[in-house]
Amino acid sequence: MSTTQIKTAAVQAKTVEWPRLVADIGGTNARFALETAPQKIEQVEVLPCNDYDTVVDAARAYLKLAGDPKISHAAIAIANPVLGDWVQMTNHHWAFSIETTRQALGLETLILLNDFTAQALAITRLSDDELVQVGGSHQVKNAPKAVIGPGTGLGVSGLIPSNSGWVPLAGEGGHVSFSPFDDAEIMIWQYARKKYGHVSAERFLSGAGLTLIHEALSAKEGIKRQKLRPSEISAQALSGSSPLCRLTLDIFCAMLGTAASNLALTLGASGGVYLCGGIIPRFIDYFKHSPFRTRFESKGRFDAYLAAIPVYIVLGKYPGIVGAAVALSNHLQGTCNNTAALGGTQESC
Repeated sequence: MSTTQIKTAAVQAKTVEWPRLVADIGGTNARFALETAPQKIEQVEVLPCNDYDTVVDAARAYLKLAGDPKISHAAIAIANPVLGDWVQMTNHHWAFSIETTRQALGLETLILLNDFTAQALAITRLSDDELVQVGGSHQVKNAPKAVIGPGTGLGVSGLIPSNSGWVPLAGEGGHVSFSPFDDAEIMIWQYARKKYGHVSAERFLSGAGLTLIHEALSAKEGIKRQKLRPSEISAQALSGSSPLCRLTLDIFCAMLGTAASNLALTLGASGGVYLCGGIIPRFIDYFKHSPFRTRFESKGRFDAYLAAIPVYIVLGKYPGIVGAAVALSNHLQGTCNNTAALGGTQESC
């Protein structure tokens, strides 16, 4: 997380505490909301990123829709690493200075954090009815949790227990090198390598990844390439109208199973694996019986270890916004455990 200003007590006294502006910005959409009281999220609006030249334009458009409230504090979860003042989005053209953005919006406080760090923080606020379990037994209390999810890109994070609460991890695990599991995936990987050079996990485990897998399978079968959108591939797969689309979706879910189990082993995530993002909730009934869980548990000597770990599909509609609100609250209250983990400093706590 990056923060742009440390306030003195005198400045804080003049600050308008509520509402706060919270946002979750991905490569496709920017989701804005007002937090009007602790974890009370209202007036959510989803704005297409391509409709605005800058993040400031999008924020101003939202605030106008919300009635131009006076805002002092804001937090933005963004699909990007946050390593300093300058942010250059990976899957969109927006690039901006955090400090300049704070000034342009007239804010006292503006913090930015990785979107999947926010997703991880949101896990700590989820209710049981916002989760659908796919296999495994019971989560181990106070054990690490893994968070992963395909959307416009592939987000990866985790939650580590500490004496002062859950510490979220800020990383870019979606860009690790993809490791094929079988001959079919080797063929698909070779197709992608010829096209892109380096092949990350995100190349396949994203909306565009569905299209890429379908392209590779079509090329292998000598089928003239069809320009199908991810939604069309999944629709044809689920309707049974296209065996090739069904194979595409099966392979996608199997690849996700491998990536999720790799993350679970890396973190020792016996506290559960949480699948976020906008793709999986669209076909939950299929996903429960897809190759995902079999592949998740296919780790040789560690089959039994993984078989015990529960996987949860996260149904919360705006978890990135919820997580941004948690991060902002932690920052304003001077809670250092999350701030340091998100890239801040002791001085910002």
